[in-house]
Amino acid sequence: MKYSYILSTFLICGLLIQCAPNTEEKAIPRIPAQYSIEQFYDNIRVAGGSFSPDGSKLLVSSNESGIFNAMAIPVDGSEPTVLTNSEKESIFAVTYLPEEESFIYSADQGGDEINHLYLYDLNGNVTDLTPGESEKASFGGWARDLKHFYYISNVRDPNFFDMYKMSIEEWESEMLYQNNEGLDVNLISDDERYFVLTKTITTSSNQMFLVDQQTGAMTTLSNENEEANYAPQYFTLDNKSLYYLTDEGSEFQYIVKYDLESGEKTNVYESQWDVWYVYESWNGKYRVIGINEDGKTVVRLFDAKTMEEIPFPDIEGKSVSGVSISRDEKLMRFTAANSKAPSDLYVYNFDEKDFVQLTNTLNPEIEEEDLVEGQVVRYESFDGLDIPAIFYTPHQASVENKVPAMVWVHGGPGGQSRLSYFELIQYMVNKGYAILAVNNRGSSGYGKSFYKMDDQKHGEVDLQDCIYGKRFLSTLDYIDTSKIGIIGGSYGGYMVMAALTFAPEEFDVGVNIFGVTNWLRTLKAIPPWWESFKDALYQELGDPYSADSVRLYEISPLFHAEKVTKPLMVLQGANDPRVLQVESDEIVAGVKANGVPVDYVLFEDEGHGFRKTENQIEGYGKVVEFLDKYLKKQGPVAD
Repeated sequence: MKYSYILSTFLICGLLIQCAPNTEEKAIPRIPAQYSIEQFYDNIRVAGGSFSPDGSKLLVSSNESGIFNAMAIPVDGSEPTVLTNSEKESIFAVTYLPEEESFIYSADQGGDEINHLYLYDLNGNVTDLTPGESEKASFGGWARDLKHFYYISNVRDPNFFDMYKMSIEEWESEMLYQNNEGLDVNLISDDERYFVLTKTITTSSNQMFLVDQQTGAMTTLSNENEEANYAPQYFTLDNKSLYYLTDEGSEFQYIVKYDLESGEKTNVYESQWDVWYVYESWNGKYRVIGINEDGKTVVRLFDAKTMEEIPFPDIEGKSVSGVSISRDEKLMRFTAANSKAPSDLYVYNFDEKDFVQLTNTLNPEIEEEDLVEGQVVRYESFDGLDIPAIFYTPHQASVENKVPAMVWVHGGPGGQSRLSYFELIQYMVNKGYAILAVNNRGSSGYGKSFYKMDDQKHGEVDLQDCIYGKRFLSTLDYIDTSKIGIIGGSYGGYMVMAALTFAPEEFDVGVNIFGVTNWLRTLKAIPPWWESFKDALYQELGDPYSADSVRLYEISPLFHAEKVTKPLMVLQGANDPRVLQVESDEIVAGVKANGVPVDYVLFEDEGHGFRKTENQIEGYGKVVEFLDKYLKKQGPVAD
């Protein structure tokens, strides 16, 4: 069984070469068809894909109704069946039961992130399997007997997650590991003898331990003399070896095999980029490896015994991301997408060596040729460091038709802008806005040294990377240099406010999507289920209960809101447990006091990210209305 609890949350141009967009194609601009925000959000999002017991269908989540619900899609490509009809809360399908088409799903309440696990039976009855009032639970995989599943829950202590096993015959659970040390319980071997635990040290390093339930021994598998990250992946079927990822002695993560008896470690696979994940199919026939290659997932498939690579189905113009293999190892479910089309779902038959496309998620009213493929670029920052970014140039941009631009900043702090589809970006580009999605220092995917470069320097060096992104845009002869703004969500929203506060003349507008504005409050209000991650977050950002509080005050935009002079838009979910609504309420009030135009959009039924289609249409549609008014404006700003 594999369980990985994530708390947060290159090659094209080379690391040392500044790479500019191909401006030659701008010599022949064209006006693409113009689409509405409603048309962009009439795409269908599909997630998951658990095979039914007979392999005839996939259990997925789809937002076709405007909110995520469970759906069954036949693997022959015939019409899907809607299984749930929730109108209030998103339902995320997890897995069919092994011998029947009842299934387990996960849901929270209004985006509060307190997820429960639910059973949906053949009669349409729903049972909350983890009903604790403040219980947060996550599915952890099936036991080999297929009569139990593993899960983690903080029902005993809101701060710590224990591991449990639940019977699907009696629907009763038993605790397998009580986590008194505040570690993260990641893996359990099939014979339930071994557990793998990790302890977060910093946001870029941790420790990893092997616990032998039979002897009670705990073995440290990480190198105590080196700052490195370790990510356990799976135990082999014979319960003799553990596979894990680490960047010990390297900039990038690679795969290691650990022999449980001898303690021998063997490096088995590495790339020039981070290996994101590795797993084996149910009976160990296939090994799947995912690599984060310059902002794009590259999946490789191998015969697990010979490590001979198996050719992957070629989906023209798209890259494969998520992969799962049926329990009988005859079928493979995978998703494929590019940055100008949402992910589609496919099923590959290993015997027939052919695949069936199960979904067409792009709204048929939209021509893909009217959308824009992201391009990996690099530019030089203030200190000569090369900053990777994803660049989207509107089709209509040219020297004669200069377009406004937005610097886009991802969340995190350690997130990554990737070559993936996002409706808002495509909508903005369609309306004539160039987008530069920066991966400022501190972003993941570019080596651990790059990742650590912004530690305790937030609002400083990372902000300069964004400002130099604007300067990079200013070198392009089809960008209107008088009309460049900044936009971002979560940590990216903080960067928006930092830019408007600490460099008020750099950007012409800012769009803050649930961004942190008061680090002292945010770091003190960390949800209890982040307890094992809290100290690491304090290591990177600063401890609000220490002398670090002085710097945290200085880099918090709320306390310097009087410096904001440019139009601001703020979007927020009322149920956000990470960035509280008060963060947005107060910055809006502070900036309005300056007489600066502020648009504020608050959703009472959303959390940290907007799931409901109607809210996405309203909120993101207003983003472009705001930009049209204040960035494409003619003449001085007027309220």
